[in-house]
Amino acid sequence: MVNDAYPIDIDPNRPSMARVYDALLGGSHHFASDRAVAERAVELVPLLPKVMRANRAFLHRAVRFAVSRGIRQFLDLGSGIPTEGNVHEVVRDLVPGGRVAYVDLDPSAVLHARAIIGDDPDTVMIHGDLQRPEQILADPLLREVIDIAAPVCVLMIAVLHFVPDSAELTAAMRHYHAAVAPDSLLAVTHATGGPRPEEVERVSDLYNRTGTPMVLRQPQRLRELLEGWEPVEPGLVYGPEWRPEPSDEWEGEPADSMMLAAVAVKP
Repeated sequence: MVNDAYPIDIDPNRPSMARVYDALLGGSHHFASDRAVAERAVELVPLLPKVMRANRAFLHRAVRFAVSRGIRQFLDLGSGIPTEGNVHEVVRDLVPGGRVAYVDLDPSAVLHARAIIGDDPDTVMIHGDLQRPEQILADPLLREVIDIAAPVCVLMIAVLHFVPDSAELTAAMRHYHAAVAPDSLLAVTHATGGPRPEEVERVSDLYNRTGTPMVLRQPQRLRELLEGWEPVEPGLVYGPEWRPEPSDEWEGEPADSMMLAAVAVKP
């Protein structure tokens, strides 16, 4: 077991997608049950660790883009465990005093995150469901670091494909758009079948068996969820195609990343 200290209400024998993701990224905040799922997922799709790193690289590029536009506060919805290369580390390297609010529904992710954050006054971790925007945006912890009246970068990285389609999700997406200030940004990545539908379906089936259903949306449906936001160039593309940098390690076809990505602005 990588992490020996855990509270009694966290079952180390039940996989958590936040901890599985941590394992795939080579982090240390996971248990044997999570590693078993991660290892099986890699058996099914050997490219998966590279896909996860490409997704993290997009996150870093999106944060840097937001900072370049003058944004100094970040709302990371469905953040999981903020392991190495997390949002607040990237932000602090660019703008000391930048503020970050992480939000996740998984209690395990929240507990691990709060241990990582420690007493950082500019970073908070909130237990919340992104489909309950009113509760999240009114949370006192969030209000300590996020000024909703000023532009904010909302991050939804590799989370929407774990949220089933519903009127509730559509309403939540509209609420975030209405709530944030003009010139705010939304950065999204989302799993899609693309040219490797069978491989992605295998991972989806594995996650479904662990109790975390996975929804593979096509680009048009994702565009519908982003209604009201104006995509910045190059629009909705595969992750490695969104403003790649020389340091990015992706090689081969961008579609093999199995992730759609976009950054959009509120006019």
